[in-house]
Amino acid sequence: MSDYTSNLKPFIQTAWEKAGFTEPTRIQEVAAPLVLEKKDMIAESPTGTGKTLAYLLPILHQIDPEKKDVQAVILASSQELVMQILEQIQNWSQGSGIKSASFIGGANTKRQLEKLKKKPQIIAGTPGRLAELIKIKKLKMHEVRTVVLDEGDQLLIPEHEKTIEQIIKSTLKDRQLLLFSATVPEQVEKKAAILMSEPEVVRVGKDQIATGNVEHVYVVCEAREKIEVVNSLVKNQSIKALAFVNDIGEVNVIGEKLHFKKIDVSVLHGETKKQEREQAIKRFRSGDTSLMVATDLAARGLDIQELTHVIQMDVPRDAKQYIHRSGRTGRNKQDGTVISLVQPREERDLKRAAKEAGVELRQQQLNRGRLVDVKRK
Repeated sequence: MSDYTSNLKPFIQTAWEKAGFTEPTRIQEVAAPLVLEKKDMIAESPTGTGKTLAYLLPILHQIDPEKKDVQAVILASSQELVMQILEQIQNWSQGSGIKSASFIGGANTKRQLEKLKKKPQIIAGTPGRLAELIKIKKLKMHEVRTVVLDEGDQLLIPEHEKTIEQIIKSTLKDRQLLLFSATVPEQVEKKAAILMSEPEVVRVGKDQIATGNVEHVYVVCEAREKIEVVNSLVKNQSIKALAFVNDIGEVNVIGEKLHFKKIDVSVLHGETKKQEREQAIKRFRSGDTSLMVATDLAARGLDIQELTHVIQMDVPRDAKQYIHRSGRTGRNKQDGTVISLVQPREERDLKRAAKEAGVELRQQQLNRGRLVDVKRK
């Protein structure tokens, strides 16, 4: 038994051992005791550091399976993130008697109401759908003890802000409010603090982003050459890569160009239809496609295991975006590579973002279909 789980209920200890974990990550070590102490909290920790379990395990420990009311609500901005959170809840609550459910926009309302009749004690959902269920008095919030804003920087934005406030106001005043995110900008922290009572602020340092098992390299090339670099990479190495594009309009264009070069590729952006989106994710997860091209927003919340490469087709806007992207690879101490493709005029911008993110870059170039280090003169 791990010291970390020794004070938690037996079903959590069993799940921890079954998962093969030994020691908690830094965010789990720091945040979990504060959750157990019922503190409000703003927690910032890089992608891939185990934030979900940092709040989920102590919440599951405190849920009373005998009570037939919703006791914990987890909010997330994307359907994929909601479904991944639900999967984690189900995995970690086995044998506890705790019931869980998910509620997402676009899903059949009648079916979602059927889920509520089963009396879940913990739920995950998108803001719009949960607010709708509260409004029609189908989702009762009077027994909710904890509300979590997962990837809170995507929830406390103008698009969701009022809805989030309405959901929080529907709970009792003494409920606990937690915000977890890879990055917490100052304005998000201020907004969150207004909704909270004397929040604890927890930050895991940036020096934990670029772990020793992740390489950070960049290739200077013209826009028209980027496809050839990706083509060579995919055809000469065994990879599973997520390629980020800034412009929604470019996602399909890049996908078609790669498809023309006989590369099986999945594409994902905000305008992808739900069924196509699910199919693209399924094909990428199963290995039918080894490359997914996506916008940052569309890829938000996606948890793809064993991702070997992150490819930045476009320069990240800032260190925050670099952190979010690069955190997708090198998880669970696996090796990973972040490759940034930049035009000559963008090299300075990339170096600035990488430096602020605490990342050391190495320049490479394409040589006979393979990437090799650029020799300094």
